[in-house]
Amino acid sequence: MRTPGNGINETSRVSRRSCLRLVLLIIVGGLTIALFLLRDHIQELASLGYLGAFVATLASSATIIVPIPGIAVVFVLGDIWNPLVIGLVSGLGSGLGELTGYAAGYGGQDLFQRNRLYSRIECWVARRAAIFIFIFAFVPNPIFDLVGLAAGVLRYPLTKFLFFCLLGKTARCILVAYAGQWGLEWVRSWFAG
Repeated sequence: MRTPGNGINETSRVSRRSCLRLVLLIIVGGLTIALFLLRDHIQELASLGYLGAFVATLASSATIIVPIPGIAVVFVLGDIWNPLVIGLVSGLGSGLGELTGYAAGYGGQDLFQRNRLYSRIECWVARRAAIFIFIFAFVPNPIFDLVGLAAGVLRYPLTKFLFFCLLGKTARCILVAYAGQWGLEWVRSWFAG
């Protein structure tokens, strides 16, 4: 149906948007399933050093709700490599990986609004998004995926979401890398006598 004046077919615009959302959800879902099936191989990336830390945390954060153990790689590599650099690289990978949750929320707006836990988180994100994104990115928990979904559904600006997500994830990864360095050092000294 053409609207007078602008010549744009409103029905085709809506169907294109729906198709784009569906494709986005299929891609994110497929990525989550693939990474879950390959989860044992993610820890093997530790042998690649900084690149391995980046890829392991990117992959572990790219899954939605399904936990993948990327943070264990950060802990171990913090003892082997420079823990500050491991934390920075891992934080970048982890933050970028969380874009899948944001994209799924952006594309699947109607699917997530019926969940009670999601509705509560969406309300919190709508009120104080920046601090909420930072805190949930910093604290290790699987609920951050719901925060990303809520930010996507609410159309929270992607640059702001990414900034606060990277800030929280990087701070956490730096702490985990240093904990790996200090903790494993302590364990070695304890066994050495």
